[in-house]
Amino acid sequence: MTTAIKAVILDWAGTMIDHGSRAPVVALIRLFKQAGVPIDEAEARADMGRAKRDHIRAILAMPRVREAWRAAHGTDPQEADVTHLHDAVGPIMREAARDCATLIPGALDLVERLAAAGVPIGSCTGYTREMMADILPLAAEQGYAPAVVVCSGETPVGRPSPLMLWKALVELGVWPAWACVKVDDATVGIGEGKAAGSWTVGVAASGNGVGLTYDELLALPETEHRQRVDAASAALKAAGADYVIDSVAGLWPVIEAIDARIAAGERPPA
Repeated sequence: MTTAIKAVILDWAGTMIDHGSRAPVVALIRLFKQAGVPIDEAEARADMGRAKRDHIRAILAMPRVREAWRAAHGTDPQEADVTHLHDAVGPIMREAARDCATLIPGALDLVERLAAAGVPIGSCTGYTREMMADILPLAAEQGYAPAVVVCSGETPVGRPSPLMLWKALVELGVWPAWACVKVDDATVGIGEGKAAGSWTVGVAASGNGVGLTYDELLALPETEHRQRVDAASAALKAAGADYVIDSVAGLWPVIEAIDARIAAGERPPA
């Protein structure tokens, strides 16, 4: 296959590994419980996809959490508290991520198809380099080792800014962004792709919007299954995704469709 696509930039948790993006939720719930301010899963997921420092800051800004913090600590949360929590979450997150590093079904087939087509693979993640330390070799053992990995904290600003994606393209040595595809399960990741000027593909069923493991999702009654996936799809579309699929298992036909559109002179919708 000769393709007009210059690169595909893939998110990690909820997109290529960790069906349901469980690891960050487990880690954040544990972190805030240790800090004396328990949070629930919905609160942990609300700003998923952001750099972990930004994510923690957003949780602390939630009115209920802010009030609970004041009750537990006597003051509103300060930036020093953000730093303390961010420093503390690293080891917790690393442990949780290590336990959730299994490739999502269909991910390896996608990697092999992209390699056969000569399309470079880059990646961006809201995890820090420390948090990725165990994930990278575990993913490689399963056959996934993207050429570039850009982690949280390695650009001046995180998602939804385009800087992480642009850094990935620079390191891959590819351009223009309108000939590249960003794939993500989080709305801020779609915002990142839109801001960078690339094509964007949301993955709904495997990601944060549904928040279930592969087996848990399969066990749902069909009506509830579709309702949850449809709601996640609607959020990704509202964020500006050019395409929305259930998981990366369905990405290849979208890659072919985008390739045809680029070859015909189309650019990503603004």
